[in-house]
Amino acid sequence: MEAIKKKDALDYHSQGRPGKLEIIPTKPHSSQRDLALAYSPGVAEPVLAIAENPDDVYKYTAKGNLVGVISNGTAILGLGNLGPAASKPVMEGKGMLFKIFADIDSIDIEVDTSDVEDFIKTVKNIAVTFGGINLEDIKAPEAFEIEERLKAELDIPIMHDDQHGTAIISSAALINALEIAEKKIGDVRIVVSGAGAAALSCVDMMIQLGANPKNVYMYDSKGLITSDRSDLDHRKQRFAIEHNIGSLVDAMNGADVFLGLSQGNIVSQEMIASMASNPIVFALANPNPEISYDDAMAARPDVIMATGRSDHPNQVNNVLGFPFIFRGALDVRARCINNEMKVAAVHALAALAKESVPEEVVQAYNLTSLTFGRDYIIPKPLDPRLIYVVSGAVAKAAVESGVARLPLKDEEVYKAELLSRIGRDNALSRGIAERARKSPKRVVFAEGENVKILKAAEAAKDEGCAIPILLGDEKRIRELIKEWDIDLEGVEIFDPRIETNDCNRERFGQIYFERKQRRGITYTDAVRSMRERNYFGAMMVETGMADAMISGMTRNYSKVIRPGLQVIGPAQGVKKVCGMYIVQTLKGPLFIADTTVNEDPTAEDIVEITLRVAEAISLMKITPRIALLSYSNFGSAKGKDPQKMAKAAEILQRDYPHLLVDGELQANFALNNEMMKENFPFSKLVGHQVNTLIFPNLSAGNIAYKLLQESAGCEVIGPVLLGMNHSYHILQMGCSVREIINMIRIAVVDAQFKGTGRA
Repeated sequence: MEAIKKKDALDYHSQGRPGKLEIIPTKPHSSQRDLALAYSPGVAEPVLAIAENPDDVYKYTAKGNLVGVISNGTAILGLGNLGPAASKPVMEGKGMLFKIFADIDSIDIEVDTSDVEDFIKTVKNIAVTFGGINLEDIKAPEAFEIEERLKAELDIPIMHDDQHGTAIISSAALINALEIAEKKIGDVRIVVSGAGAAALSCVDMMIQLGANPKNVYMYDSKGLITSDRSDLDHRKQRFAIEHNIGSLVDAMNGADVFLGLSQGNIVSQEMIASMASNPIVFALANPNPEISYDDAMAARPDVIMATGRSDHPNQVNNVLGFPFIFRGALDVRARCINNEMKVAAVHALAALAKESVPEEVVQAYNLTSLTFGRDYIIPKPLDPRLIYVVSGAVAKAAVESGVARLPLKDEEVYKAELLSRIGRDNALSRGIAERARKSPKRVVFAEGENVKILKAAEAAKDEGCAIPILLGDEKRIRELIKEWDIDLEGVEIFDPRIETNDCNRERFGQIYFERKQRRGITYTDAVRSMRERNYFGAMMVETGMADAMISGMTRNYSKVIRPGLQVIGPAQGVKKVCGMYIVQTLKGPLFIADTTVNEDPTAEDIVEITLRVAEAISLMKITPRIALLSYSNFGSAKGKDPQKMAKAAEILQRDYPHLLVDGELQANFALNNEMMKENFPFSKLVGHQVNTLIFPNLSAGNIAYKLLQESAGCEVIGPVLLGMNHSYHILQMGCSVREIINMIRIAVVDAQFKGTGRA
């Protein structure tokens, strides 16, 4: 797991708009009439309707998709009782995950009291605002009473995720681990280290699934929980056993399952070795598990292991559960989240892990395959099927158990609705980042004396997605590193101008001269050009000293692309290099080209550009759905651009029938499928959401993406240079550190695909 520095975390939360969430209007608000409808006098009508029929609050307000994330800060992560204000970043983060994974809106409420009665009263008094309530970071045993009381006294879904989320995910993993181990849950001996809220809930869920309580040995900080202890509250007493088996070491001897929810490094390799055949070890303490993954695997080759960490197989991550559980509960307007719904989530997660994994998920984790087995017993968090598999199961269980107020929709209709709630933008970005981390590459930065570049290189190094190489004046670079407190220890620095690099300059110059000697360049000119960092860096990639290059922060695009084209050049068979931007929209990523290279391409050039873009999108495991744009719709207007794009469409449809492409089209028709269907039902794009826009010239493409970036507030990744023989990418002048990091990930993944990772 990558190290997160204090300053990086603080910068992330403070830069730009402070915090991680904002509230935006969902209705038009540009005119006086809009405002009169939104507030006075128009708002009186839904007020009166709700007063007459209280259930109409779901019809006229956001309540049905609104969850309250509520805490008093008495048990923040692993940090303890730090108070309600300190808990707010965590609660905002929870809200962020709700939105990203399940399109659930949330408001975080931090309650300034540790008194159970006061807390319960506060939540009850504000509960009318919400469709559901997620309790978070409340210390035990108060958390138990708070949840039990609120569930009994309110009629909306309520869940304490610290308890039940962990229980649901770990139980799903256990079901599958037992199947692999060829053991029955009623027969296995389970040893539990920890007796807090999460551990008690996990054991409770396992018993519901069939575990024999007599075979469960639970240890708290004072030892084994036995019936003769006088210090147990009624919740621990439920799991007390009659006989004392001894210490944790003793209990592990011959045990089938170990569940750790306590503290790191308390389990030895000898303890793992003493367990029964095919031992199941869930070491879930964070950040350090009870035993490390590597130590456990070294102790027993037959161990089936899960941790709470993302850098090992089988991560028990609550994000697999709570967004989708609440999604399903809200969609049928459930009165609560009951045991039936939790068990349904368990079985849905367990079953999903046994299904064939979509290629996009495999690629997201940079794997060659992902199949049910010892290293894959629970789904990956980036699996797009989670929202409809888990939410659907929870919604169905709510209906069947009689706690739903709304009927269950047709399965396929509901699935389509759920998928439409979440764009692919976040999934795409996370997938690229994950792929980059799985196989980091050497990335040379031609502008090593730029502070933004140094910060981005530090972030990429810490993230584990790249091995930075810096070009520039070493003294100046080290001064900047010290001045800005940047950790780039061990990173290579090359100054192309100094004597120590004479050998590299001459070698690079000789290679360059041999390629260009019949194109007006002398040997002296070739060697001299290697003093320029963009040429030197490009040659490092070309000769295998680096795998990818990034430049462009301080020089215009044409001056940066030239060395790449002259030194690296296009890939074999590529006629036209082009530039693509990825625009992150609410409906998913939008791919735009050409935005940087070809000023006024011909119809044949448009064909080539379209092929390059389609290839790149396909490598991201996304089906390209392509519109060739102009100011005309299928011949409605005459002119050079419409004719060019129509001809390109004709060639593409004739020669590449597998591509989903059409044109020429105006942008509004391309992006509005209802308009397309109504006016041009013959188009190949009818029934398909266009995700790729090819522009007739450079001006149009460049202007379009910048308008989206600045006016619509869309995050943009790029420009991604397509068609190069090796990974060579150019930044926008003045781009942010975040944009540079995105480009680093793209460059690394590009290098992976191109196979440039040479020793």
